[in-house]
Amino acid sequence: MDQIKFIALDGEDLEVVSAHLQDAVVKVSDVLWRPQEKRLVLALNRFDWEAAQAHRPEYRRRRAALRFERVMSCKCRNVNPAGRDAVLNLLAVEYTPTDAPAGVVTLIFSGDAALRLEVECLEAELADLGPAWTTTARPIHLDLESASAPTLAAERH
Repeated sequence: MDQIKFIALDGEDLEVVSAHLQDAVVKVSDVLWRPQEKRLVLALNRFDWEAAQAHRPEYRRRRAALRFERVMSCKCRNVNPAGRDAVLNLLAVEYTPTDAPAGVVTLIFSGDAALRLEVECLEAELADLGPAWTTTARPIHLDLESASAPTLAAERH
Protein backbone atom coordinates (compact mmCIF):
# COMPACT_ATOMS: atom_id res chain seq x y z
CA MET A 1 0.00 0.00 0.00
CA ASP A 2 1.13 3.52 -0.67
CA GLN A 3 1.67 5.93 2.16
CA ILE A 4 -1.50 7.12 3.85
CA LYS A 5 -2.67 10.60 4.78
CA PHE A 6 -6.00 11.22 6.49
CA ILE A 7 -7.72 14.28 7.91
CA ALA A 8 -10.24 13.63 10.69
CA LEU A 9 -12.92 16.25 11.30
CA ASP A 10 -15.60 14.07 12.93
CA GLY A 11 -16.01 10.84 14.88
CA GLU A 12 -16.39 8.67 11.78
CA ASP A 13 -13.17 10.05 10.30
CA LEU A 14 -11.36 9.36 13.57
CA GLU A 15 -12.59 5.74 13.55
CA VAL A 16 -10.73 5.24 10.24
CA VAL A 17 -7.59 6.81 11.71
CA SER A 18 -7.94 4.62 14.80
CA ALA A 19 -8.19 1.46 12.68
CA HIS A 20 -4.95 2.32 10.88
CA LEU A 21 -3.21 3.04 14.19
CA GLN A 22 -4.24 -0.10 16.09
CA ASP A 23 -1.06 -1.54 17.64
CA ALA A 24 1.11 1.43 16.73
CA VAL A 25 3.98 1.92 19.16
CA VAL A 26 5.16 5.28 20.42
CA LYS A 27 7.95 6.30 22.76
CA VAL A 28 6.89 8.70 25.50
CA SER A 29 9.61 11.08 24.23
CA ASP A 30 7.80 11.15 20.85
CA VAL A 31 4.64 12.64 22.37
CA LEU A 32 4.90 16.41 21.94
CA TRP A 33 2.38 18.61 23.76
CA ARG A 34 2.53 22.27 22.65
CA PRO A 35 0.02 24.12 24.89
CA GLN A 36 0.81 27.59 23.45
CA GLU A 37 0.03 26.24 19.96
CA LYS A 38 -2.94 24.15 21.17
CA ARG A 39 -1.34 21.17 19.43
CA LEU A 40 -0.41 17.58 20.28
CA VAL A 41 1.84 15.61 17.93
CA LEU A 42 2.85 11.96 18.20
CA ALA A 43 5.56 10.29 16.12
CA LEU A 44 4.80 6.59 16.02
CA ASN A 45 5.53 3.31 14.29
CA ARG A 46 2.26 1.98 12.97
CA PHE A 47 1.71 -1.65 12.06
CA ASP A 48 0.59 -1.99 8.41
CA TRP A 49 -2.54 -4.11 8.88
CA GLU A 50 -3.47 -3.99 5.18
CA ALA A 51 -0.17 -5.60 4.19
CA ALA A 52 -0.56 -8.22 6.95
CA GLN A 53 -4.00 -9.23 5.67
CA ALA A 54 -3.12 -9.31 1.97
CA HIS A 55 -3.12 -12.44 -0.22
CA ARG A 56 0.64 -12.72 0.45
CA PRO A 57 0.92 -11.33 4.00
CA GLU A 58 3.83 -9.07 4.87
CA TYR A 59 4.54 -7.87 8.38
CA ARG A 60 5.84 -4.33 8.39
CA ARG A 61 5.73 -1.00 10.17
CA ARG A 62 5.80 2.58 8.95
CA ARG A 63 6.88 5.78 10.67
CA ALA A 64 3.89 8.08 10.93
CA ALA A 65 2.77 11.29 12.62
CA LEU A 66 -0.55 11.93 14.31
CA ARG A 67 -1.41 15.58 14.93
CA PHE A 68 -4.29 17.16 16.84
CA GLU A 69 -5.07 20.87 16.60
CA ARG A 70 -7.25 23.09 18.83
CA VAL A 71 -6.31 21.10 21.95
CA MET A 72 -7.29 22.93 25.12
CA SER A 73 -5.77 20.45 27.57
CA CYS A 74 -3.85 17.20 27.61
CA LYS A 75 -4.00 14.86 30.60
CA CYS A 76 -2.37 11.48 30.99
CA ARG A 77 -3.16 8.35 32.99
CA ASN A 78 -0.48 5.77 33.75
CA VAL A 79 2.00 7.57 31.47
CA ASN A 80 5.11 8.92 33.17
CA PRO A 81 6.43 11.90 31.17
CA ALA A 82 9.83 11.43 32.86
CA GLY A 83 10.06 7.86 31.52
CA ARG A 84 10.98 9.12 28.06
CA ASP A 85 12.19 5.74 26.75
CA ALA A 86 9.02 3.88 27.75
CA VAL A 87 7.11 2.44 24.78
CA LEU A 88 3.31 2.70 24.60
CA ASN A 89 1.16 0.35 22.52
CA LEU A 90 -1.78 2.27 21.03
CA LEU A 91 -5.03 0.30 21.00
CA ALA A 92 -7.57 2.90 19.87
CA VAL A 93 -8.34 6.59 19.39
CA GLU A 94 -11.85 7.65 20.40
CA TYR A 95 -13.83 10.88 20.17
CA THR A 96 -16.71 11.87 22.44
CA PRO A 97 -18.54 15.13 21.65
CA THR A 98 -19.36 17.30 24.66
CA ASP A 99 -20.65 20.78 23.77
CA ALA A 100 -20.55 20.56 19.96
CA PRO A 101 -18.24 21.09 18.24
CA ALA A 102 -16.07 20.61 21.36
CA GLY A 103 -15.28 17.18 22.66
CA VAL A 104 -12.81 14.76 24.19
CA VAL A 105 -10.30 12.65 22.28
CA THR A 106 -8.93 9.66 24.17
CA LEU A 107 -5.85 7.76 23.04
CA ILE A 108 -6.07 4.36 24.71
CA PHE A 109 -2.88 2.37 25.28
CA SER A 110 -2.28 -1.09 26.71
CA GLY A 111 -1.51 -1.25 30.43
CA ASP A 112 -4.46 1.04 31.25
CA ALA A 113 -2.55 4.07 29.98
CA ALA A 114 -4.33 6.92 28.20
CA LEU A 115 -4.05 10.47 26.95
CA ARG A 116 -7.18 12.62 27.26
CA LEU A 117 -7.42 15.68 25.04
CA GLU A 118 -10.09 18.32 25.46
CA VAL A 119 -10.56 19.88 22.02
CA GLU A 120 -12.40 22.96 20.75
CA CYS A 121 -13.38 20.82 17.77
CA LEU A 122 -12.01 17.66 16.20
CA GLU A 123 -9.16 18.46 13.83
CA ALA A 124 -6.60 15.69 13.37
CA GLU A 125 -4.21 14.44 10.71
CA LEU A 126 -2.46 11.08 10.27
CA ALA A 127 0.36 10.88 7.73
CA ASP A 128 3.00 8.28 6.93
CA LEU A 129 6.46 9.82 6.93
CA GLY A 130 8.55 7.35 4.97
CA PRO A 131 8.98 3.86 3.63
CA ALA A 132 7.93 0.70 5.48
CA TRP A 133 10.34 -1.75 7.06
CA THR A 134 9.86 -5.46 7.62
CA THR A 135 9.20 -6.86 11.07
CA THR A 136 9.31 -10.51 12.11
CA ALA A 137 5.91 -10.72 13.76
CA ARG A 138 2.46 -9.22 13.90
CA PRO A 139 0.68 -8.03 17.03
CA ILE A 140 -1.41 -10.76 18.63
CA HIS A 141 -4.55 -10.07 20.61
CA LEU A 142 -5.30 -12.69 23.22
CA ASP A 143 -8.84 -13.87 23.92
CA LEU A 144 -10.47 -11.34 26.27
CA GLU A 145 -11.52 -14.13 28.63
CA SER A 146 -7.96 -15.37 29.06
CA ALA A 147 -6.16 -12.01 29.31
CA SER A 148 -6.91 -8.46 30.28
CA ALA A 149 -4.92 -6.65 27.59
CA PRO A 150 -3.51 -7.24 24.09
CA THR A 151 0.16 -8.09 23.82
CA LEU A 152 2.71 -7.83 21.07
CA ALA A 153 4.42 -10.87 19.68
CA ALA A 154 8.18 -10.75 19.98
CA GLU A 155 9.12 -7.95 17.64
CA ARG A 156 11.72 -5.23 17.35
CA HIS A 157 10.35 -1.72 17.14
